[in-house]
Amino acid sequence: MRQFKFLPAATLLAGSFLFCSCNDNGKKEDSTAVTTDTSAMTTAPKMEPAAKPGNLLIIRHKVANYAKWKVAYDSHDSVRLVYGLHNYFLARGTKDSNTVRVVLRMDDSEKAKEFTAMPGLKVAMQKGGVIGTPKFLSLDVQWADTVSANGPSRVIMTHAVKDWDAWKKSFDSHKQTRIDAGLTDRALGYTIGDQHTVTVAFVISDMTKAEAFMNSKDLKDKMAEAGVTSAPDSFFYTVVQKY
Repeated sequence: MRQFKFLPAATLLAGSFLFCSCNDNGKKEDSTAVTTDTSAMTTAPKMEPAAKPGNLLIIRHKVANYAKWKVAYDSHDSVRLVYGLHNYFLARGTKDSNTVRVVLRMDDSEKAKEFTAMPGLKVAMQKGGVIGTPKFLSLDVQWADTVSANGPSRVIMTHAVKDWDAWKKSFDSHKQTRIDAGLTDRALGYTIGDQHTVTVAFVISDMTKAEAFMNSKDLKDKMAEAGVTSAPDSFFYTVVQKY
């Protein structure tokens, strides 16, 4: 189921003329230095690399009542900030609106890990009506499109792969296939500290096509070709609040 600067070129212009009068033998010499025009000499512009997207903590769980849970969630915001976690967006399951997806920007993965393990979080979730065991995902985001790939209907998929680089190369080569299936790449990365667990998110422009593709043999074959080694954990959701 969340940035370039150019250094100005410097132009240099130097010219000098030197005249000498007479030597010891009474012979007059007129010596003119060669003028060097460097107006066309410029320093090549330097580009800074694109900033890496910030890493995310993603939480998914079921709630008894969304409105009640949201009040409890908002009241816990100051605690999240202590652990360097910032609200990014909230989403609800497409098929089950009481399944909630919380996406937080993280400052530090170790602090985020401490947050997920603190006893107070479990208590706060219970008070908010969380049902069952929540799923936590700390994502090292490698690429994200926050401009062109936008829309409320999305799907996120997590699965294991043999090799990140091989998987990425295969994934990139099938982009047009996904577009034809109503899916636009939104973000991708791997679990922090584990390049073998990959997560990808897509914006959905055509739900019928997207669902058909997600359940197709074509996708299964492409995933096998890319070195996927586990059944994907997929979640269709709708973004309900952005921060």
